[in-house]
Amino acid sequence: MKIITLHKPIDQTELFNHLQQRLNPIFKEQRQSDISFAINNTSTGIEISQPDLYDGVLFNIAVAGADLNITRNEHYLDDVNSITIESILNSLFDDVSDGLGTDLVQEG
Repeated sequence: MKIITLHKPIDQTELFNHLQQRLNPIFKEQRQSDISFAINNTSTGIEISQPDLYDGVLFNIAVAGADLNITRNEHYLDDVNSITIESILNSLFDDVSDGLGTDLVQEG
C-alpha cells in the first residue's frame, strides 16, 4: 500500500468526480489508445478497473482526511497501462491539493 498526503482534507466524492472527469481523457492522450477505465465510488474507496483487460481492480484509493491510501493490484505492477495510470493519478492528486503539493508518506 502507498499513502500519499494532500496537505488538506478531501472528500471522497470530490476526488471521485475529479478522477472521473480527467483520468480517461489524459490516459487516451498519453497512450494514444482507446482503452477506458471504469472508475467507481464504493464504500471502501474509489476503484479503478478495466474488466476487458485485467482481472480485478487495478487501484483502490481510500480517502482518510488528507491521506490517500492506495492499493495497487500486485499482478500488474510492471504493466505499461498500470504504470501510466499511476503517473496520471499522481498528477491528479497534485491538482486537488490546491497548490499545497503531495507527499509520499509510505510505500510498501
